[in-house]
Amino acid sequence: MAHRIGYLVGSLSHDSINRVLATALVRVAPPSLELTEISIRDLPLYNRDDELTPAAAVTTFKEAIEGSDGLLLVSPEYNRSIPGPLKNAIDWGSRPWGHNSFARLPTGIIGASTGAIGTAVMQSSMRSVLSFLNAPQLNAPEAYITFTPEVFGADGSISDAGTEEFLTHYMSEYAAFVERVLSVTAPGHVGDRD
Repeated sequence: MAHRIGYLVGSLSHDSINRVLATALVRVAPPSLELTEISIRDLPLYNRDDELTPAAAVTTFKEAIEGSDGLLLVSPEYNRSIPGPLKNAIDWGSRPWGHNSFARLPTGIIGASTGAIGTAVMQSSMRSVLSFLNAPQLNAPEAYITFTPEVFGADGSISDAGTEEFLTHYMSEYAAFVERVLSVTAPGHVGDRD
Protein backbone atom coordinates (compact mmCIF):
# COMPACT_ATOMS: atom_id res chain seq x y z
CA MET A 1 0.00 0.00 0.00
CA ALA A 2 1.34 3.41 -0.96
CA HIS A 3 2.11 6.02 1.68
CA ARG A 4 0.16 9.26 1.31
CA ILE A 5 2.65 12.09 1.05
CA GLY A 6 1.43 15.66 1.15
CA TYR A 7 3.64 18.29 -0.38
CA LEU A 8 3.69 22.03 0.16
CA VAL A 9 4.98 24.43 -2.48
CA GLY A 10 6.48 27.44 -0.73
CA SER A 11 5.64 29.88 -3.52
CA LEU A 12 2.13 31.10 -4.37
CA SER A 13 3.11 31.87 -7.96
CA HIS A 14 1.33 29.75 -10.57
CA ASP A 15 4.51 29.50 -12.66
CA SER A 16 6.84 28.94 -9.71
CA ILE A 17 9.96 26.97 -10.58
CA ASN A 18 9.42 25.07 -7.34
CA ARG A 19 5.96 24.04 -8.53
CA VAL A 20 7.64 22.72 -11.68
CA LEU A 21 10.16 20.89 -9.49
CA ALA A 22 7.31 19.40 -7.43
CA THR A 23 5.70 18.08 -10.62
CA ALA A 24 9.01 16.44 -11.55
CA LEU A 25 9.29 14.88 -8.07
CA VAL A 26 5.81 13.38 -8.41
CA ARG A 27 6.88 11.85 -11.71
CA VAL A 28 10.09 10.25 -10.39
CA ALA A 29 8.69 9.15 -7.00
CA PRO A 30 8.69 5.40 -6.35
CA PRO A 31 5.33 3.56 -6.45
CA SER A 32 5.38 3.33 -2.64
CA LEU A 33 4.59 7.07 -2.45
CA GLU A 34 1.35 8.73 -3.49
CA LEU A 35 1.97 12.48 -3.64
CA THR A 36 -0.74 15.14 -3.36
CA GLU A 37 -0.31 18.88 -3.08
CA ILE A 38 -1.67 20.51 0.06
CA SER A 39 -2.45 24.08 -0.88
CA ILE A 40 -1.37 26.98 1.30
CA ARG A 41 -2.88 29.62 -0.99
CA ASP A 42 -6.12 30.35 0.90
CA LEU A 43 -4.78 30.42 4.45
CA PRO A 44 -5.37 33.72 6.26
CA LEU A 45 -2.49 35.38 8.08
CA TYR A 46 -1.87 33.59 11.35
CA ASN A 47 -3.50 35.29 14.31
CA ARG A 48 -3.54 33.70 17.76
CA ASP A 49 -6.95 35.29 18.36
CA ASP A 50 -8.42 32.98 15.70
CA GLU A 51 -6.88 29.70 16.88
CA LEU A 52 -10.00 28.32 18.55
CA THR A 53 -12.35 29.42 15.75
CA PRO A 54 -10.17 29.06 12.65
CA ALA A 55 -11.25 29.75 9.10
CA ALA A 56 -12.39 26.73 7.07
CA ALA A 57 -9.16 26.89 5.04
CA VAL A 58 -7.15 26.36 8.23
CA THR A 59 -9.22 23.35 9.28
CA THR A 60 -8.93 21.85 5.80
CA PHE A 61 -5.17 22.43 5.81
CA LYS A 62 -4.63 20.82 9.21
CA GLU A 63 -6.81 17.84 8.28
CA ALA A 64 -4.81 17.32 5.08
CA ILE A 65 -1.52 17.38 7.00
CA GLU A 66 -2.85 14.98 9.62
CA GLY A 67 -4.19 12.66 6.90
CA SER A 68 -0.73 12.35 5.36
CA ASP A 69 1.91 9.75 6.17
CA GLY A 70 4.70 12.18 5.32
CA LEU A 71 5.34 15.71 4.15
CA LEU A 72 7.58 17.11 1.44
CA LEU A 73 8.42 20.82 1.45
CA VAL A 74 9.34 22.17 -1.99
CA SER A 75 10.27 25.80 -1.60
CA PRO A 76 12.25 28.78 -2.81
CA GLU A 77 14.27 31.00 -0.51
CA TYR A 78 13.07 34.56 0.05
CA ASN A 79 15.54 37.06 1.52
CA ARG A 80 17.71 34.29 3.01
CA SER A 81 14.78 32.67 4.78
CA ILE A 82 11.51 30.74 4.58
CA PRO A 83 8.90 32.37 2.29
CA GLY A 84 6.18 34.12 4.27
CA PRO A 85 3.27 32.02 2.92
CA LEU A 86 5.03 28.78 3.87
CA LYS A 87 5.96 29.98 7.36
CA ASN A 88 2.38 31.17 7.81
CA ALA A 89 1.13 27.68 6.88
CA ILE A 90 3.52 26.06 9.33
CA ASP A 91 2.40 28.42 12.08
CA TRP A 92 -1.25 27.51 11.48
CA GLY A 93 -0.47 23.79 11.29
CA SER A 94 1.35 23.84 14.62
CA ARG A 95 -1.41 25.58 16.56
CA PRO A 96 -3.26 25.74 18.85
CA TRP A 97 -0.90 24.55 21.56
CA GLY A 98 -1.28 20.79 21.98
CA HIS A 99 -2.53 20.30 18.41
CA ASN A 100 0.68 20.29 16.37
CA SER A 101 -0.23 18.63 13.06
CA PHE A 102 3.45 18.12 12.15
CA ALA A 103 4.57 16.04 15.16
CA ARG A 104 6.22 12.73 14.20
CA LEU A 105 5.51 13.34 10.50
CA PRO A 106 8.50 12.32 8.33
CA THR A 107 9.54 15.36 6.31
CA GLY A 108 11.80 16.12 3.40
CA ILE A 109 12.99 19.56 2.27
CA ILE A 110 14.02 20.41 -1.27
CA GLY A 111 14.18 23.64 -3.24
CA ALA A 112 15.03 25.06 -6.62
CA SER A 113 16.74 28.32 -7.49
CA THR A 114 18.38 29.82 -10.52
CA GLY A 115 21.54 30.02 -8.38
CA ALA A 116 23.73 27.09 -7.36
CA ILE A 117 22.71 26.86 -3.68
CA GLY A 118 19.92 29.40 -3.54
CA THR A 119 17.73 27.51 -1.06
CA ALA A 120 20.47 26.50 1.41
CA VAL A 121 19.69 29.15 4.03
CA MET A 122 15.93 28.55 3.76
CA GLN A 123 16.49 24.85 4.28
CA SER A 124 18.69 25.48 7.30
CA SER A 125 16.01 27.73 8.82
CA MET A 126 13.32 25.18 8.00
CA ARG A 127 15.26 22.41 9.74
CA SER A 128 15.31 24.48 12.92
CA VAL A 129 11.53 25.03 12.73
CA LEU A 130 10.79 21.36 12.00
CA SER A 131 13.02 20.25 14.87
CA PHE A 132 11.02 22.42 17.25
CA LEU A 133 7.82 20.89 15.84
CA ASN A 134 9.07 17.33 16.50
CA ALA A 135 8.95 16.49 12.78
CA PRO A 136 11.66 13.95 11.83
CA GLN A 137 13.66 15.12 8.80
CA LEU A 138 15.51 13.41 6.00
CA ASN A 139 19.00 14.82 6.58
CA ALA A 140 20.73 13.34 3.56
CA PRO A 141 20.88 13.69 0.70
CA GLU A 142 20.47 17.44 0.80
CA ALA A 143 18.92 18.81 -2.37
CA TYR A 144 19.63 22.30 -3.69
CA ILE A 145 18.42 22.22 -7.28
CA THR A 146 19.81 24.67 -9.82
CA PHE A 147 16.81 25.29 -12.02
CA THR A 148 17.43 25.39 -15.78
CA PRO A 149 14.17 25.93 -17.72
CA GLU A 150 15.14 23.69 -20.62
CA VAL A 151 15.71 20.74 -18.26
CA PHE A 152 12.25 20.68 -16.66
CA GLY A 153 9.05 20.19 -18.64
CA ALA A 154 5.66 21.40 -17.40
CA ASP A 155 4.51 17.75 -17.38
CA GLY A 156 7.27 16.77 -14.94
CA SER A 157 9.65 15.46 -17.55
CA ILE A 158 13.37 15.94 -16.98
CA SER A 159 15.63 16.13 -20.03
CA ASP A 160 18.97 15.96 -18.20
CA ALA A 161 19.92 12.40 -17.21
CA GLY A 162 22.06 13.49 -14.24
CA THR A 163 19.29 15.65 -12.79
CA GLU A 164 16.72 12.91 -13.25
CA GLU A 165 19.02 10.38 -11.60
CA PHE A 166 19.63 12.68 -8.61
CA LEU A 167 15.93 13.48 -8.10
CA THR A 168 14.99 9.80 -8.45
CA HIS A 169 17.63 8.96 -5.84
CA TYR A 170 16.35 11.72 -3.54
CA MET A 171 12.78 10.42 -3.73
CA SER A 172 13.95 6.83 -3.15
CA GLU A 173 15.86 7.94 -0.07
CA TYR A 174 12.84 9.87 1.14
CA ALA A 175 10.61 6.80 0.63
CA ALA A 176 13.02 4.67 2.69
CA PHE A 177 13.09 7.37 5.38
CA VAL A 178 9.29 7.43 5.54
CA GLU A 179 9.30 3.64 6.02
CA ARG A 180 11.84 3.89 8.84
CA VAL A 181 9.98 6.65 10.68
CA LEU A 182 6.56 5.05 10.30
CA SER A 183 7.86 1.71 11.52
CA VAL A 184 8.48 3.45 14.84
CA THR A 185 5.59 5.93 14.97
CA ALA A 186 2.78 4.19 13.05
CA PRO A 187 0.77 2.81 16.04
CA GLY A 188 0.04 6.33 17.29
CA HIS A 189 0.70 8.17 14.05
CA VAL A 190 -2.66 9.63 13.00
CA GLY A 191 -4.71 11.48 15.57
CA ASP A 192 -2.07 11.17 18.28
CA ARG A 193 0.00 14.26 17.67
CA ASP A 194 1.24 16.88 20.09
